[in-house]
Amino acid sequence: MIALLALAVAAVVGAEWPKLTARFGSEARNSRERARRKAALKVVRTDLTTESEEFERSVKRDLDELPTIEESDRRKR
Repeated sequence: MIALLALAVAAVVGAEWPKLTARFGSEARNSRERARRKAALKVVRTDLTTESEEFERSVKRDLDELPTIEESDRRKR
């Protein structure tokens, strides 16, 4: 009778093993730690207009500094 009970318990544990590992396994522990870290994060808001304007000016400045081929140079080739 004890052997049948042990086999029944082993069958139930075997059938529920994926659920048990999802809840108590290392992946579950890692996801709980990640959730804790994410909860501690704070959103820092910046003034995006000044950053985007500065970026736009730097791109224009870089484009102006690039060497170019004049139309007369293109015709000669």
